[in-house]
Amino acid sequence: MKKYFILSFIAVALFACKPAQEEKKAETIDFDKRLKELNITLSAPSAPMANYVKTVRAGNLVFTSGHGPELPGGGRVTGTLGADLTLEQGQEAARLTGIALLSSLKAEIGDLSKVKRIVKVLGMVQSVPEFKDQPKVINAFSDMMVAVFGEKGKHARSAVGMNALPAGMAVEIEMVVEVEQ
Repeated sequence: MKKYFILSFIAVALFACKPAQEEKKAETIDFDKRLKELNITLSAPSAPMANYVKTVRAGNLVFTSGHGPELPGGGRVTGTLGADLTLEQGQEAARLTGIALLSSLKAEIGDLSKVKRIVKVLGMVQSVPEFKDQPKVINAFSDMMVAVFGEKGKHARSAVGMNALPAGMAVEIEMVVEVEQ
C-alpha cells in the first residue's frame, strides 16, 4: 500500500511539473488578402462634410462619424428606399458604406489586424414610411463585417428608417470598434 501511495504521488508530481502545452496562438489574418478575396478595395477616406472628424479614438475604442455610400468614381448613392431605390440597391449602398467605414478605420489604426471586435453599429436608411425592411438593408453591412472579421465582426446593432439623411444619402452608418492599445 505504501509503495502504491509513493508511485501515485510521483505520478501526480510528474504530471504537475510537465510543461504546460503552449496556448494556441491567435490566427494571424492577412486582411489585405481577405479584402481582395471579398472584392473590397479601400481608399483614402473622403473629407468630412463639415467641422468634424471621421473617427475619434478614446482608449481602446474607435468611434466613427456617420458614413454614407461612396461610389468608387466619386459621389454617393442617393435616394429613398421604397420610392426610387429598391431593397437590392439599398443593400449595395450599405455595402459601399461599409467600405467607406473600413477605409476610415484603417486610416485611424493603421492595420485592420488591430481590430478586437466591431462593438456597436447604428444603421440609418432613408426610406418612405411604408418601407419596413431597414434591417434587411443593413444586413448587407453586417454580413460584410462578419465576412471580413469573422466572429470579431459580429456586433450589436440598430437599423432605423429616416425621412431624410444628409445630402440625400440612401444609407448612413456609424460604428464603435474595440481595438488593441
